[in-house]
Amino acid sequence: MGIIRLKNIRTFSYHGCLPEETKIGSEYTVDLEIKTDLRKSAESDALADTVDYVLLNRIVVEEMRIPSKLLEHVAHRIIVRVFGEIPEVSCITLGVSKINPPIGGDVEMVTIVMEEYRS
Repeated sequence: MGIIRLKNIRTFSYHGCLPEETKIGSEYTVDLEIKTDLRKSAESDALADTVDYVLLNRIVVEEMRIPSKLLEHVAHRIIVRVFGEIPEVSCITLGVSKINPPIGGDVEMVTIVMEEYRS
């Protein structure tokens, strides 16, 4: 197995339970790690033999555009889409962070992390 990581994908999105969060929006970061077999691409040097991280980034950005009340919900959508579109992925670890969350304190960010294996 090999690992492909996309760290600190930055988006401006409209997630949250408060009405103002879905109107004003805020900054988010996403960290995505997938496990896949990288042996063939290591030998062939061909993009067709690996998981294209441009596609991974596109999936994250597109799903982050769709408002959700909970970070868990948007993370689940990203995971489902990656597994659905990229059969070579065997495991996903995904972190979604909301920068400066409105939680009544001085908090840099709140992060949820989900890990899923292909069933």
